Amino acid sequence: MSGATRTAAAPAAAAEPDEGWTAPQVTALSVVAVLGVIVALTTSLLVPVLPQLSAQLGPDTPWLLTVTLLVGAVAVPVFGRLADLYGKRLMLIVAAVALTVGSVVCALSDTLAWLIVGRGITGLATAAIPLGISLIGTVLPPKRAGTGIALVSATLGIGGALGLPLAAFIAEHTDYHVLFWICAVGGLVAVVGILTVLREVRTETRGRMDLPGSVLLAAALVSLLLPLAQASRWGWSDPKTIGLLVLAAVLLVVFVLVERRTASPLVDMVTNARPALLLTNVASVCVGFALFASLIGTASYVQAPEASGYGFGSSVLVSGLCLLPSGIAMILLSPVSAKLSVRFGPKVTLALGSGVIAVGFLGRILFTGSLWEVVVFTTVAGAGTGIAYAAMPSLVLRAAPSSELAAANGLNTLARSVGSSLASAIGGTLLAASTLTLGTTVLPSLTAYRVLFAACAGAAVLGAVIALLIPAATPAEREAVPA
Repeated sequence: MSGATRTAAAPAAAAEPDEGWTAPQVTALSVVAVLGVIVALTTSLLVPVLPQLSAQLGPDTPWLLTVTLLVGAVAVPVFGRLADLYGKRLMLIVAAVALTVGSVVCALSDTLAWLIVGRGITGLATAAIPLGISLIGTVLPPKRAGTGIALVSATLGIGGALGLPLAAFIAEHTDYHVLFWICAVGGLVAVVGILTVLREVRTETRGRMDLPGSVLLAAALVSLLLPLAQASRWGWSDPKTIGLLVLAAVLLVVFVLVERRTASPLVDMVTNARPALLLTNVASVCVGFALFASLIGTASYVQAPEASGYGFGSSVLVSGLCLLPSGIAMILLSPVSAKLSVRFGPKVTLALGSGVIAVGFLGRILFTGSLWEVVVFTTVAGAGTGIAYAAMPSLVLRAAPSSELAAANGLNTLARSVGSSLASAIGGTLLAASTLTLGTTVLPSLTAYRVLFAACAGAAVLGAVIALLIPAATPAEREAVPA
């Protein structure tokens, strides 16, 4: 935890060292955590209703997911830097307002164009989770900050796991617009809660917003994530896919060169190139890959007919409910992860979580005979994800200067999103590489799913190995370390 954090939190810790959580602390954490869950919900909320939307609005409905991904990828680092400069609470309010406004636009829209506009505005809210991580670490006393940060970090996985059953239930019983009204109400409640119970913490950061760097990074991220999001439609050999990926590589190199020469950079390349932060972010890509592949590899799997040799002919609702236990496991294990990080260190906890993820996917490969086996091992993978996600901010807090905490947490969240995008692109390719035909329906084969799960297990193992290689930040590389 930063020196600024330690100063802000010390009075609360001294006043009530042994009396547990106070009502204001619980309320503050609840506001930030609920906002994080709702923001994470927006990433998976439309997946079960995409067929319904495609029938009503046409074949371009995947853009409702893509636009949120692209806007969110750009918003996370930009909002993080603005938060370091002008205040974390202020930017968290902006993110919550964007969630509310974007959701209302979608709730009132019946055309694809306006839905895309609304989803684009909603994408700005993606920055709420790293902002919440940074803010909650400053408003809670040191003894509570670890648990609070772990819970907020885990909301990325919790929201994704809870979004599918909620959306499936809504899709079966009412109109899809209800999904957007739920998010709008949640966003409004979050705005009121932030204004009421959270205080701004004085920032010591000096500098100005790096507009050229923001434009460069935005162009690079769009060039990278757009072909990944559209890979299953365009194909990897399509000139658009190849051209955009090459352009992304060039723009990222230019961005790094420009940022290294900028007095007040959007991303401090010297700081983020340190092994403690760099390896944390690389491990985060691996865990993000495994989480999203679990989502895409569960719902469609259990919905497949029994004649496929692996499916159970389940409804959309049942397939969503299969992910519910994993979301609950993430909630329950986030405080456990915080305690493990205190006891053994966050890099060991991250490695442990990644190892549990690998066990879950190995179970998915080996045990395919019944639905309960799918639920059990999906839950195991979800539990590992919760442990791993909750450990990441502690590594960031130990390695990043207090003046760059929001930006560093934002970059870590972006790394997880890149992992999820890779999972979507590579997972779609793997599932399309080996198929079977039942009547007029083409489905992925069991072999295709097993290859996907093996890739997830491999990514998780790689994440565990990288986590164990993360060095401790030296005193010269950080201003303070959490107690």
